[in-house]
Amino acid sequence: MSRASTGGVFLRVYIALVAALLLILAVGLFGISMVNDWRAAQYRERLAEAPMALLTALVAAQPEERRNAWLEQEQDRTGMGLALTDTEMLALGYWERRQLDHGDVVTRPASGDSGWRLFRRMPDSDTLLVAHFTGLSERQPQQLMLMLRQWLNAVPEDQREARFQTLRDQTALTMGIGSGSPAGLSSSQLEQLDAGQVVMNVEPERPSLALYTRLADGRWITVGPVRPFEPLPVVSIGAVMVVMLMLMGIIVYLLVRGVESRLRHMEQAASRFAAGDFDARVEARGSDYLGQFGAAFNSMAAQVQAVLSAQQEMMRAVSHEFRTPVARIRFALQMVEDMSDSPTIRRQLGEVDRDIESIDRLIDEILAYARLDSATETGLMFEPTATALMPLAEQVVDSLAPMYPALEITVKGEPADAVVDARYIQRALQNLVANACHHARRRVTVTLLNEEDSVMFDVEDDGQGVPRRDRERIFKPFTRLDDSRTRRGERQGGYGLGLAIVARVAQWHQGQVAIDTSTTLGGARFSLVLPIQHRAADSPE
Repeated sequence: MSRASTGGVFLRVYIALVAALLLILAVGLFGISMVNDWRAAQYRERLAEAPMALLTALVAAQPEERRNAWLEQEQDRTGMGLALTDTEMLALGYWERRQLDHGDVVTRPASGDSGWRLFRRMPDSDTLLVAHFTGLSERQPQQLMLMLRQWLNAVPEDQREARFQTLRDQTALTMGIGSGSPAGLSSSQLEQLDAGQVVMNVEPERPSLALYTRLADGRWITVGPVRPFEPLPVVSIGAVMVVMLMLMGIIVYLLVRGVESRLRHMEQAASRFAAGDFDARVEARGSDYLGQFGAAFNSMAAQVQAVLSAQQEMMRAVSHEFRTPVARIRFALQMVEDMSDSPTIRRQLGEVDRDIESIDRLIDEILAYARLDSATETGLMFEPTATALMPLAEQVVDSLAPMYPALEITVKGEPADAVVDARYIQRALQNLVANACHHARRRVTVTLLNEEDSVMFDVEDDGQGVPRRDRERIFKPFTRLDDSRTRRGERQGGYGLGLAIVARVAQWHQGQVAIDTSTTLGGARFSLVLPIQHRAADSPE
């Protein structure tokens, strides 16, 4: 995973985080609006409890045949529409019916945005009292206080407080009864109270309204103070939510940023390890998931490094150990050849000598691949310098042409320079050209292409090519295809290490090697792509 792709992943995380915070803010503001609507409905119902309880009590006290006439009379006095209706005539919801059954008041907005409608069940009846008002004015509370006074004066003096208590039990409004002069009223208000009027006392410091009137026995009753509805301050709460969400976003960002940093370090260590730096490790701190993952990565890396080191050490040891007996065998063969004049024996000894040369080449290939495969551990240093690549290709062709006199080996292209280690690029190119010569019928072509930020060697032959199914595994060590590809006639094939060395050299140079079908010769085309500027920071050290 590249740093750009990692950044892209976390950029999407941050965008999703911002979107989630905005969604939370929108849901929060919508929730505040819903709560305000619910609180307003509760406020209206509490405010209507006492008037509706009083009205139902007054209506119930009227003879049934006079109730409608009484309601028409009172609606003119109060300025509210008053009527009786059957429960079945109204489309009430389940919860509204439950409220009415419990003696509560139900409020509904009137159709056409013309005020509110209040519903309360009549005592021991399925009939509902409906009150409709389009706006609240002084007239309505004053008339209701007069009706309350009339209702209380209708019973003997010793029963008034009990009747008042029954009304007070049905409402959450503050209601009281007392004697003498109520506190907080001015002299003019007291005069109005003594004159039998309804006094409305407004407290501007704490906006509230209290109603007073005096009973026939000289005592006074009060309703209130009633405070106006105060909705939750959406702007203030919204600002607080924004600040809280910003703080939460910053905290989450810092947490995610820390995770991103740790993952990036792990990704860099994994990339270095994949590139051959087997000493790459991550800092495994903490006991969380990432810490455990880092510890597991380090453990895996140590085990892989140990296994590879053992394999490479064994390859080097075996290769070196082979050289001594091979040298003794070659010396013995030379002695036997010097002691014998038989052509048959000399011919057989020549075959044996060629086999020994093959073993020597195999040992050289194994040692070369082992050095490349363990560059970090053995201290192998790449020395990239600005190198002219066309002379390098010409040297390779000149060295191999005498070995394949029946083939036409050509070099073409345009001059190009790149920052590479000339030794290993020459070795890789030599392996590619030698591989093409092994399998070509008549022609091998080496083409140097100069692109914007890279150069490419194309090595093509007119042989049978490489089957598509084998194009990936052909670069693995000791991989050899069928005899038709590895040997033609008397030409001996390789040992399956030449192309593996090419792939390793390309990897150390941050390049790549690929195989395809030659469009001009019809055989295989191997392409070695190298960056023009070698990134020394990523090279093995």
